[in-house]
Amino acid sequence: MVETPETVLAGDIGGTKTSLAIFSRESGLRKPLSEATYRSSNYEVFSDMVREFLSGTDIRISHACIGVAGPVFRGRTKVTNLPWVLDEAELERDLGFRSVRLMNDLLAFANSVPLLEGDDLSVISPGERDPEGARAVIAPGTGLGEAYLTWDGTDFRAYPSEGGHSDFAPADRFQADLFGYLKDRMEHVSYEKVCSGIGIRNIYAFLKDGTGIDEPSWLAEELYLAADPVPVIFRHASDKGHPDGICQKTVSLFLSILGSAAGSMALHFMATGGVYLGGGIPPRILELLQNGEFMDAFKNKGKMSGLVSGIPVCVIRSPGAALRGAARCLMKEMRHGE
Repeated sequence: MVETPETVLAGDIGGTKTSLAIFSRESGLRKPLSEATYRSSNYEVFSDMVREFLSGTDIRISHACIGVAGPVFRGRTKVTNLPWVLDEAELERDLGFRSVRLMNDLLAFANSVPLLEGDDLSVISPGERDPEGARAVIAPGTGLGEAYLTWDGTDFRAYPSEGGHSDFAPADRFQADLFGYLKDRMEHVSYEKVCSGIGIRNIYAFLKDGTGIDEPSWLAEELYLAADPVPVIFRHASDKGHPDGICQKTVSLFLSILGSAAGSMALHFMATGGVYLGGGIPPRILELLQNGEFMDAFKNKGKMSGLVSGIPVCVIRSPGAALRGAARCLMKEMRHGE
């Protein structure tokens, strides 16, 4: 096997699938030397997956950075929705690596932001970007992830955040009714509970049960049979021929809450370098994000409305962003350790 200088293994572990890739400084972070995706549940332990992946290449790896769907504390994490418990030191011994770095998957994703260009992004609002301004990442998928980046004088450094679990702040009386409906049913109403795949389900339930908006029988049956009701709701909301009312209202409320949350992030971090939408939902609803509701809520910040109106907003479309971000982070650490 050949070990190329600054050749690293990057991983993106999710509850359903895990992607692995090998990157080198020589070939750059846009083109992995090798890449594969596996069904996570097919493996009892993560290291078995890594060994299978590496058996298909003649490149020897000594360093790895793995993004994980779950919090990482002191080099250890329990993967969300999987029985895997990962520990950096144990993985180093098991795989024979010199170093293994575990990080939250959204932190890995945020590390890719300085690499994004062209087709990696869809612009929702061009604004006026400050090239050294802070950048915020908000990622609604199954849950809601947040992260941010700041300029350190030579490059952008990414930081994790658990802002998705902060208290939901209703922006109007209707959203206050939503908050009240959910508060009666759960101990804590966070932004994740209203601004994610989980949130879409909660908003729909509020509109059906809490406001009396009609749910057609055919839609109820389709949602019941669907493995995931969220795509069904989005599809019927955006059907230009026969849009469904409760689906339209669900998506409208979701877009307003997401816009408000993204605008708040812009203020929290003075994100004059841009706000980036990631996660599984935004790339699938680009047309809906561009219809005005999202940006109206994003800009509605009282005396700070002028400030946030000038901040660029983009959707990250690159499917390999988290892998590239993990590799970027590790290569930077290796250079600093020289």
